[in-house]
Amino acid sequence: MDADRITQLIYLGILLLAIGGWVIVEYRTRLGLALRSALAWGMIFVGIMAGYGLWGDLRQNITPRQMVTEAGELVLPQAEDGHYYMTLQIDGKEILFLADTGASNIVLNRNDAETLGIDINGLPFLGEAMTANGTVRTARVKLAKVVSGPFQNSDVTAWVNEGAMDTSLLGMDYLGMFKIRIGDGQMVLSR
Repeated sequence: MDADRITQLIYLGILLLAIGGWVIVEYRTRLGLALRSALAWGMIFVGIMAGYGLWGDLRQNITPRQMVTEAGELVLPQAEDGHYYMTLQIDGKEILFLADTGASNIVLNRNDAETLGIDINGLPFLGEAMTANGTVRTARVKLAKVVSGPFQNSDVTAWVNEGAMDTSLLGMDYLGMFKIRIGDGQMVLSR
């Protein structure tokens, strides 16, 4: 054991001794109450740990993810906010997009562009786009490999938005490659 571990153990021992001493003094005549309180706090701790451990499984049921049917269609469930979200694998990295039939292009926010290894500072922001937040500058980029479920495309044009965006947008230049059906709380994409 190194010196840091020994110091941590000494600190924890002193802390345990202090808390234990307080419990003994506070509950010296009420040991039953002390035991019930300790069990209640133990159950709360175990419940929190179980909830944390199961959160990944619960989240899948609360917010279902896209799936591929046996017929080779890509099904996007409608999210709680009424939108459809699609995860694309771009050059081996997963990026979440808002499927936006009102947008013309694929638009990457700054964070997603950086995740893909695009040097934001080196981009020539020569284009402009009209958004709900006003006019923003854009820079054109090429995405070498874009995979969505069973579908794959190469050399896809996208735009990096210089403005503030929470989620990247998947516009009609990409969605237009699919037959789209919307209904029953799902967007179904097929070719």
